[in-house]
Amino acid sequence: MKTTPPKGLRVGTASRDISPLKPMFLVGYPHVPRISTGVHDPLLVSAICFDDGETSLLAVALDLLFVSAETVCEWRRAIEQAAGIPASRILISATHTHSGPITAELLAWRDDPVVPAIDPEYMAFLKHRVVEAAVAARQSAVPARLAVTAAITERLGGNRISPVDGPIDPEAGILFARRRDNDEPLAIQMIYSMHPTVMHEDSTLVSSDFPAFTRRYLEAALSGAKVIYHTGPSGNLSPRYHVKAQTFAEAERLGHLLGEAVLRAVQALREENFADVISLDAVSELVAIPSRSYPSVVSARENLQRAQADYLRLQREGAPRGQVRTAECTVFGAEEVVTLARAEASGELEEWHRRYARAEVQVLRVGGAFLVALPGELFVEYALRIKRACKGRTFVVNLANGELQGYIVTPEAEKAGGYEAQMSMFSAAAGDVLTSAAVKLTQELAT
Repeated sequence: MKTTPPKGLRVGTASRDISPLKPMFLVGYPHVPRISTGVHDPLLVSAICFDDGETSLLAVALDLLFVSAETVCEWRRAIEQAAGIPASRILISATHTHSGPITAELLAWRDDPVVPAIDPEYMAFLKHRVVEAAVAARQSAVPARLAVTAAITERLGGNRISPVDGPIDPEAGILFARRRDNDEPLAIQMIYSMHPTVMHEDSTLVSSDFPAFTRRYLEAALSGAKVIYHTGPSGNLSPRYHVKAQTFAEAERLGHLLGEAVLRAVQALREENFADVISLDAVSELVAIPSRSYPSVVSARENLQRAQADYLRLQREGAPRGQVRTAECTVFGAEEVVTLARAEASGELEEWHRRYARAEVQVLRVGGAFLVALPGELFVEYALRIKRACKGRTFVVNLANGELQGYIVTPEAEKAGGYEAQMSMFSAAAGDVLTSAAVKLTQELAT
């Protein structure tokens, strides 16, 4: 823990295009051989570096579905060597777009014949761009003033499991930096909890979905600012019941709604909200997370048959589109349980559990604000719990520093079943473990 007085804050940003340079499989929807036919909006790796004269922190956001912990470790080592920022002070997250290349293996998808192996050529290209963006962010750092705020928006989506009264997190966390010399906008680091899944399997264009339009809107409105967008815990949140269609026009509409809310929050900041002398710190911990077991292969197949029958019934009855989609996803989850049940029966699952037995919980402190970084796709309830338990501004980043082979659901969702609960390699108790560790580390940094 640092004890010396902080010096003036410096902030730097950079981004690089990580769109595939050739037609590639777009990952995120089962059974559809989506080979990209072009780029609608470029996938980006965006980086922001904070430096207080003694400590540097780096946050990196990538427009990808997810990145493995092994890959994060490799990139952190490369960034540390190239930029001089300790690996422990680097946060790397995925925005979770479903319209980009596959970059990590999921055991549950093994029996899906359309899902290809990871492309090593793309992974090498990706590593180069990530390191390049990190170094550029560090080198471009200039004296800055920083304010921390939040925007509230409730019209982008909702709880896809309980659309009427399920919990959501309407808060978009914002760290807004201005240049110290001329007060011009410099950077917006934002965290918002919502699945970027406006675009579905019928789209074959590379895209980062609605966050691309949020970035464009804000960077046009605040000339000179670079937007670094992180997705917060949203395992049970999506635009499913709030979109009129799965189109880029809808992605733009939602992206602009979020951008407008963030812009209003930034414009409401006063001079006294900004500080140019703040201290930075970081801490992390590896925690053991409890695994789960699966039904027999026979039981898993019977469950799949029931899910398929329910889905077909809803189609015949002309049920609402969102309800039909939820039932279809339950079929996907039931298929994945069959795969996982086979892996458990063969003993292979035990090795996967060992590989993922310990997960990293990281907290970055930027002045009085805390960025909690958690791996995996967590349900929003865990982010809300962390925010309630922590003092000061606390924002939670999802799919940070690795993935966890699917979702971390609540006990209630685990009991009810459904797509997310079925596609979980770890029990709901893992959410409590990750949450408790995050609160403990945040309180440690707060002192």
